[in-house]
Amino acid sequence: MPLWEHYHRPLTVDQAIDNLAQYAGHARILAGGTDLLLEMQQGRTAPVAAVVDITQIQEIRTIEEAEGYILIGAAVTHTAITHSELLTQKATSLVESCGVIGGPQVRNVATLGGNVAHALPAGDGTLSLVALDAEAEVAGPNGRDWRPIGSLYVGPGKSVLNHAAEMIVRFRIRPHDAGEGSAFKRIMRPQGVALPILGLGVWVQIANGVIAAARIALGPAGPRPLRAAQAETFLTGKAFSRELLPAIAEHVLADAKLRTSPHRATAEYRTELILPLLARALPLAVQRATTGHVTPEGIGEG
Repeated sequence: MPLWEHYHRPLTVDQAIDNLAQYAGHARILAGGTDLLLEMQQGRTAPVAAVVDITQIQEIRTIEEAEGYILIGAAVTHTAITHSELLTQKATSLVESCGVIGGPQVRNVATLGGNVAHALPAGDGTLSLVALDAEAEVAGPNGRDWRPIGSLYVGPGKSVLNHAAEMIVRFRIRPHDAGEGSAFKRIMRPQGVALPILGLGVWVQIANGVIAAARIALGPAGPRPLRAAQAETFLTGKAFSRELLPAIAEHVLADAKLRTSPHRATAEYRTELILPLLARALPLAVQRATTGHVTPEGIGEG
């Protein structure tokens, strides 16, 4: 049985939205295809009337800095992100998170927009976008609008987006300024598809020797990517030291909803991982914010 009947390759976002509209809810966007095609082949997503291949739309394939933001097209691949010097220096955690997704073949075709649209709470690129307080530009029949990244999630694998009528165009984040740094760490099952057991993205701002602001994103730790608000509040205004890590971990756990997964890990094991993940990511983000020196870690370890 064919997975689709019609195949479109629009050259603009408007054309892509028009293509979707032709099929009244029975078409899907195709970018890297590493999630969608597998779901169709395994019968978890029903065949559709048409797929709309957006990989030829130049607007959604670029990385640039403009008007105080870094703009990242939704069809930018994870490999392109890891090779970007701009993102390495100004959005380090995103480079580190995209660098551990799958293997080289997956990273060469899988896109950041697909990572977000798939709406999994453990999405590596997604966790860094949450830690970097990203926004997503969404296009649909009524035009375009910017939305906070966290607002796109309903639950595991369930997005607010209407996949048959809307598409993510690009993301925007504020570049790291002086005194700001970020990092991403995860623990995974190395067998087979390298499933993430737990991932952690951190962003900090240091001023006058103390943490002036912090963002911590964790997943899977609930139905959506988690912002550890209690831990962020606890950190703010303090001079960082490793002695604070156990208390920070307790505050993260106060917000987290960890569960047992038959293919990943037990809730108890994930609970034990919070402290070591924080101990790897948070001091690194603080060091980068303090020194301004950045060398991404872990690229290609997925």
